[in-house]
Amino acid sequence: MAEYLVLNGPNLNNLGRRAPEYYGSTTLADVEARVRERARELGTEVSFFQSNHEGAIVDFIQQSSPSAVGVIINAGALTQVGYSILDALLDAGLPFVEVHISNIHAREEFRRHSVFAPYAAGQIAGLGWRGYVYALDYLAAQNAS
Repeated sequence: MAEYLVLNGPNLNNLGRRAPEYYGSTTLADVEARVRERARELGTEVSFFQSNHEGAIVDFIQQSSPSAVGVIINAGALTQVGYSILDALLDAGLPFVEVHISNIHAREEFRRHSVFAPYAAGQIAGLGWRGYVYALDYLAAQNAS
């Protein structure tokens, strides 16, 4: 069965409490439950990981990518500077979709740059928790073709 990695970076553990005007009231546990539900419907598996530490995310990618077929990543504040995460993703050779709950392109200038975007299969921004589900749908469809 196909397995997808769902990675979340710094501060995403505070979803539901942090800046609800941008991120809403949905918690990370809620996001994971909705993605798990969709994965079941698609007949796939998902593995979730969140860390506030860049190296831990790199370690997870290196350890988990051999059994995976794709990655969904919301790198949070590491979006602009997470080159070691990008290198780990590129080394893994897996397609990945970058997800952002808020529309990073309609926010502060510094949030608009992504080190991942030029290499991602796609970027979903501003669609809330649904972006994770849409990313899974896309990757699963690509894997099926």
